[in-house]
Amino acid sequence: MMRRSECHPLLRGTGTGKFTHGFSTAEMDTLTSICDTLLPPLPFNSPTTTTPAEKAFYQVSGAQSPIPEEVAETARKRGLIEIVLLVRVVLWILATRLGTLLLCGSLCFCEKWPFVCKFSEMPLEKREEALRRWFKNKVFTPVRAALALIKLVFLYVFFSRVDVNGDNPSWEAIKYVPEIDEHPSKSSDARPLEKGIIEPNNETESSFKKSLLQKGIRIAGDDGHTLSVECDVVVVGSGCGGGVAAAILASSGQKVMILEKGNYFIASDYSSLEGPSLEQLYEAGAIFATDDGKVLILAGSTVGGGSAVNWSASIKTPDHVLQEWAESHKIPFFGTSEYQVAMDAVCKRIGVSEDCEEEGFQNQVLRKGCENLGLKVEKVPRNSTTGHYCGSCGYGCRKGEKQGTDSTWLVDAVNHGAVIITNCKAERFILERNKNGSMKKSKCLGVIANVWSDNITKKLHIKAKATISACGALLTPPLMISSGLRNKHIGRNLHLHPVLMTWGYFPESNSGFKGKSYEGGIITSVHKVVSEESKSNPKTIIETPLLGPGSCAVLVPWVSGLDIKQRMLKYSRTAHFITIVRDSGSGAVRSEGRVSYNLSEEDRENLKKGLRQSLRILVAAGATEVGTHRSDGQRLECKGIGKEELEEFLDSVSAEGGLLSLSKDWNVYTSAHQMGSCKIGVSETEGAIDQNGESWEAEGLFVCDASVLPTAVGVNPMITIQSTAYCISNRIAALLRK
Repeated sequence: MMRRSECHPLLRGTGTGKFTHGFSTAEMDTLTSICDTLLPPLPFNSPTTTTPAEKAFYQVSGAQSPIPEEVAETARKRGLIEIVLLVRVVLWILATRLGTLLLCGSLCFCEKWPFVCKFSEMPLEKREEALRRWFKNKVFTPVRAALALIKLVFLYVFFSRVDVNGDNPSWEAIKYVPEIDEHPSKSSDARPLEKGIIEPNNETESSFKKSLLQKGIRIAGDDGHTLSVECDVVVVGSGCGGGVAAAILASSGQKVMILEKGNYFIASDYSSLEGPSLEQLYEAGAIFATDDGKVLILAGSTVGGGSAVNWSASIKTPDHVLQEWAESHKIPFFGTSEYQVAMDAVCKRIGVSEDCEEEGFQNQVLRKGCENLGLKVEKVPRNSTTGHYCGSCGYGCRKGEKQGTDSTWLVDAVNHGAVIITNCKAERFILERNKNGSMKKSKCLGVIANVWSDNITKKLHIKAKATISACGALLTPPLMISSGLRNKHIGRNLHLHPVLMTWGYFPESNSGFKGKSYEGGIITSVHKVVSEESKSNPKTIIETPLLGPGSCAVLVPWVSGLDIKQRMLKYSRTAHFITIVRDSGSGAVRSEGRVSYNLSEEDRENLKKGLRQSLRILVAAGATEVGTHRSDGQRLECKGIGKEELEEFLDSVSAEGGLLSLSKDWNVYTSAHQMGSCKIGVSETEGAIDQNGESWEAEGLFVCDASVLPTAVGVNPMITIQSTAYCISNRIAALLRK
């Protein structure tokens, strides 16, 4: 594996050894013993042909320094405050004999006075049994929630952490080698946004002001605390919606400012390393869950937003969805040539190709399994070349071949004079009472923003003719609500495309499929799960995911330390399928970092259908073992099974979810698509914005991101978001010309 220098952009701060978690010594003793229980040192009893790396992996302990300290630090930094407090209370209770007796019962009895052990003093087998009880018994639901956070953070830290050279000692054993091109093309060093971007971390207060002036931004005032500037249009966010809006409006002659709270990275900056990449490229470092812990959420947070880190799938909006939006939701442009032209323009600009020259391991499995069952499997268009064979695009495309907004629409924007400010987070929109006789109560004059830099202490007061919120379905509603808007649809109707996964193990001896699970294009094939009543309107699709070792370990059910080590040793040849449902259930996001979500019974049934179909496909493809990620470790050995035995297993598959669920066997859902939390409506009683993307409450305030979609899309939504943004931003341009 190629070594990486300490100064690599995505490795800064790695291995500093500085911890500020605040956990007490007693709490840390208990946490360390839990880490040791989750991944304990074990005697080695495998065949002599096993590698030295695998032997070392069996003998390693999760308690080794500094892993428990990093777990505490990450939990404090990323967990919801009430869950972190719960974790600390549970750790404190287990640091006492009375508390351990309360939670562990007779498991903590010992032969020496005072005949009761603290948790950290209990033998491994009894600690393991205690953890199993807490995970299964609904009486221990609060303990389950605390333990689940520890398990999630610990396994993620253990399998994704790297030293300053980009190494993790477990990777050799599990046969994981990050996709690092030792000879990247010279174009990967190009900075296509250079002439339009301002990075406050590289500026002083005086040079920052000078940079704004040099790039054509008008300075209106500076009172020492706030720097006031003026432009025609300010766009908050640079992802699928914001990138398109910035390009369209800048090319129409408007002076555009784009605010992005993340950093700017180019192809050669990307490391292909899971831990550092997720930390710097995703919202909350990719450790972000709904309030009840039911759904783990992935959302991009960098220049280019989700388009910089998504899995390249470029699927046009299905016809039945457009018809539903045009007719049932009464949004006409979704049913017109205007939208079709937009989709064609978007696909052309981001270089969508229909074919794939070579599929990776997981997609080979999906295609072969479907073919063996006589099921239809379709190619997935991608915004990259047909020869693109990158399995780590979710960590930024190091090959520089994926065409996100950071290499397409934003380039168009800066070429027309747009200015992008990184590390800049909008605080609130500037609203005043509307005095021009408009039916709208307020008028938006711009936005107040904070610059995240030690070098710059001033706030930005940005005055603009039009203000566009494009910070995504998770952040647009909190920003609007904190600005004083009160439309009842803001923050509601949040759809997540909830996902459950299945897996199948294909040993190296199975020569029918070449490669590793993490190699090749992430999504190149899709199977749509149809039924007699939904042949033209599938509610569920099956695709393949990117799962680095840390993410995989987080999702794998924990049954015992031995079991999880054995599962992870199969990592490189385990194919995963994702079942994505077009959810009719919905959630809400009213404040930043706080998401609630409810799955409907219909969604649960569709997920079960998708999981069962996935397992059939894996078995048909030749897996020696298949399973789900349900908490009980549900799995099936495939050798010699008949149809009846397979169907009996499939009948046991369920989609119950949530750490706080009362079910003893439960799943944790994931989501990489968030939509609909600020939807378009024909009136303010039907939506938060009108068909021009303008707020029903505030003149001059527009929304141009995934939050405007009326419902879930049912497929990867990038093309839908960009096409909708294309229509809305052209309408904004027309309004400004008037």
